[in-house]
Amino acid sequence: MAGQMNVKHYKAYLLDLDGTIYRGKEPIPEAAAFVKQLKEKRIPYLFITNNSTSLPQEVAVKLQNMGVPCEEEQVLTTSTAAASYITSSKNSPSAYVIGEEGLKEAVDQAGVIEEEDNPDYVIIGMDREITYSKLAAACLAVRNGACFISTNADKALPSERGFLPGNGALTSVISVSTGVDPVFIGKPEKVMMQQAVDILGAAPEEICLVGDNYDTDILAGIRAGMDTLHVDTGVTSREEAAGKSIPPTYAVASLSVWSIV
Repeated sequence: MAGQMNVKHYKAYLLDLDGTIYRGKEPIPEAAAFVKQLKEKRIPYLFITNNSTSLPQEVAVKLQNMGVPCEEEQVLTTSTAAASYITSSKNSPSAYVIGEEGLKEAVDQAGVIEEEDNPDYVIIGMDREITYSKLAAACLAVRNGACFISTNADKALPSERGFLPGNGALTSVISVSTGVDPVFIGKPEKVMMQQAVDILGAAPEEICLVGDNYDTDILAGIRAGMDTLHVDTGVTSREEAAGKSIPPTYAVASLSVWSIV
């Protein structure tokens, strides 16, 4: 269905960020205009990101500075999703946390007690100051019975210098050492997607997920039972997306050719 305009009314939209709304520090103009239309038509939308390092309010400010309408409560990160996941599973949980401010703050706000010795959970997110001692403490805790949680499985992160190790690469050190696979929170897994559905208050079949990366965004929507809209402004090309065994519901060059019904 590549290049077709929308022929269905969706009650809500889930929107990826990097590669869909902006590229690094550069906004994608067509995307900003698209989100403004959603706001004008009062169609609920939620930004979802595998980035665990930023706070939702930081993401909201970044988008606002790019001319994209966004409030803090319209941002769901893997950090906030991970914190919600463990607090919904256990009362007053304790956790050993590897990550940056976004994850540390989300865990703290959720009332999770940070603890290195005998924690209930080990949670790992992207940490650009990772050390052997942090990984060793995590491995010891997992071997001791702590439930192992990882914000996302992204193996590599794009940068100006090329692809750098992502959180999935850091997570693999713990899983290889302990023989324990983590519960992954972010796209394309279902944990964060279910939370997103609950926030939007619509059924999966009434939601359209918009993203550029087939292996995270589009696959997440497919697994969650949503229609998917692939935009050719980021990681996966339209040709690559169309060649997948389950292609996206729609594929467009950019959001400028997508009509909101």
